[in-house]
Amino acid sequence: MQRRVPLAALAATLALVAATTTAAHGAEAGTLTSQDLATAGTGSPYYRIPALTTTSRGTVLAAYDARPTLGDLPGNIGVVMRRSTDGGATWQPQQVVRKEAAPKGFGDPSLLVDRETGRIFLFYAASVNQGFFGSATGNDESDPNVLQADYSYSDDDGLTWRHERITADLKNPAWGGMFAASGEGIQLRRGAHKGRLIQQYAIRRDGANYAVSAYSDDHGKTWRTGTPVGPGGDENKTVELSDGRVMLNNRSAPYRTVAYSSDGGVTYTPFQPDTELPDPANNGSITRFAPNVDPSHPRAQWLMFSNTATTSGRSNLTVRLSCDNGRNWPIRRTVETGSAAYSTLTPLSDGTAANPRTGLLWERDDYRRITYSSFDLRWLGGICAPVTVTPPAALRAGTTTGIDVRVVSQNDVAVPAGSVALTLPQGYSAPAVPVPALAPGQGATVKVPVTVPAGASAGSVKVTADYRIRGWQHAYGDASLTVSTS
Repeated sequence: MQRRVPLAALAATLALVAATTTAAHGAEAGTLTSQDLATAGTGSPYYRIPALTTTSRGTVLAAYDARPTLGDLPGNIGVVMRRSTDGGATWQPQQVVRKEAAPKGFGDPSLLVDRETGRIFLFYAASVNQGFFGSATGNDESDPNVLQADYSYSDDDGLTWRHERITADLKNPAWGGMFAASGEGIQLRRGAHKGRLIQQYAIRRDGANYAVSAYSDDHGKTWRTGTPVGPGGDENKTVELSDGRVMLNNRSAPYRTVAYSSDGGVTYTPFQPDTELPDPANNGSITRFAPNVDPSHPRAQWLMFSNTATTSGRSNLTVRLSCDNGRNWPIRRTVETGSAAYSTLTPLSDGTAANPRTGLLWERDDYRRITYSSFDLRWLGGICAPVTVTPPAALRAGTTTGIDVRVVSQNDVAVPAGSVALTLPQGYSAPAVPVPALAPGQGATVKVPVTVPAGASAGSVKVTADYRIRGWQHAYGDASLTVSTS
């Protein structure tokens, strides 16, 4: 949704390019720019597990594991960081946040900024003998067989760090392993729990995995955990919705699962799959597009999401935009079709400008690189309009059948006439069909004739509807068609 902020025409569709010669905030409109922050074999045998945030002073912080092998804890892993004071255009040399002699290890970082005090928290797990699956129950902070909950904090914009252990505060003694879900935590901006800091954890209880929120209402002086949600929990993120609820988005296959909290992350509804978000059980990211705006602002309901959008493996890194608090995800664009893994997003501004940029830190090239990318709204090229495809019960091979496609505008200004085109398997055909101009909140249903080739096999095939206006703004909807040969 937009108010007096029309999106300009897309300047160009660009491939993934190096950002070493283009400033992040001065980049050409309609661009995705990228650069590698860490490469395996340079400074450390391996790097994994990205975390990203923008501080209250505007500094971009990127943290990740420096690993002797690709294995998780236990191991002699350290947490390292790079800082950018120019919006991600250039980066200071890598610094060590936490590293100690073997067998101690620290890994899976997550950053969280207290916007009221400026303090930066960096959560991670700490091990000696055991990792997540082997951790003993109990919360003895000196037990080498318990995976510990540690964090570091900085009061000078990420230049120096002090360390704390909060296992006894967070961990129910009946739980086994417990670790911070990597990426970025949140601070609630309004409502009864305004100022609350929330960091997500995955915990192991009675042989099953759960998700749980750790939270602080006193700027990190004390911490406690809410009620675990699961089973089926894993690495997970939270986001504050415009209506004050907290949405939890959880790593799961074949789709992400979500849960909701109405008490600031203490308790959640049971997990439900979000079938618009395919996932191979990989860590992803969700964030507010414009975190500080009032709930009445047109962009208050905009959410950004990233993950490897496939069920078959870690590839096809995709960024999505929802215009309605995550009920629909009509806008998407692929960052990398090939190998990719964990990813995390952070807004680089308050999100209210005509064409703001977003930062993305992700694992690339079969875990060989930690890559920082940034992109603007024009590159994403979206229009707030969920698309629903409603096929008939079956389409017969060798015939032409109309398929209903409905588009509903979520914009607060009128949008011009557009068109719907279908992406179909080879041999199938369908013409583009015009969609009329839509007033705010108005919908339109068009019928698209689909011709199924005579030699098509019976079964299910995927169809994607692409609603386009102005030649470059898109919204998408997916469905399955059932093909019959009789």
